[in-house]
Amino acid sequence: MKKYILFDHDGVLVDTEFWYYKAGERALADIGVTLDKDQYLRDMNQGLGTWAQARAAGIDEQTISRQREVRNEYYQQYLKTEAIEIEGVVETLAELSKYVRMAIVTTAKRVDFEIIHEKRQIRQFMDFVLVREDYQFTKPHPEPYLTGLKRLGAIKEETLVVEDSSRGLNSAVAAGIDCVIVSNDFTKAQDFSQASYRIETLIELKDIILHLT
Repeated sequence: MKKYILFDHDGVLVDTEFWYYKAGERALADIGVTLDKDQYLRDMNQGLGTWAQARAAGIDEQTISRQREVRNEYYQQYLKTEAIEIEGVVETLAELSKYVRMAIVTTAKRVDFEIIHEKRQIRQFMDFVLVREDYQFTKPHPEPYLTGLKRLGAIKEETLVVEDSSRGLNSAVAAGIDCVIVSNDFTKAQDFSQASYRIETLIELKDIILHLT
């Protein structure tokens, strides 16, 4: 029986991953470095990111530190101006709230999360949100989801994680929690062989929950 859902955020509840990539691409272009998308996706899967390619191109740490701030500014611009809604999310959460308690466990920084949700309706369905500043080790380490379990007062067997990346899946698996992978074009080539369920859209979660309750 599943009584709790821990949601990843980016790529699951809002469509932000492309814009995070574009912000990094712009920040590197400013210093003459081209961000290879395929390599970026491989690096992200390993817990690395935009700056692995900058270092490989010989960019010094001081410049990287400066451009990281530039990237963050670009990203926040996109969050404020681009369409990042995923169709059906709010309606699905409203339906799921009849059956389970829910929370968000994200690697998003608090400032970005607050910008995203300033005028959106997603948070009202959540018991709480854990952002990057709320734990020491990021995904694929199990700490984020173990922290979520503890905060819910839940046990692993009663909980389901919803993710869109292998990093997140590996975090859930390491925490001993069944994981649903929702399809996302940005992460579709990753290894999801350890997932308990695969779905195309979030609305399919209701059938899984009803089957397990």
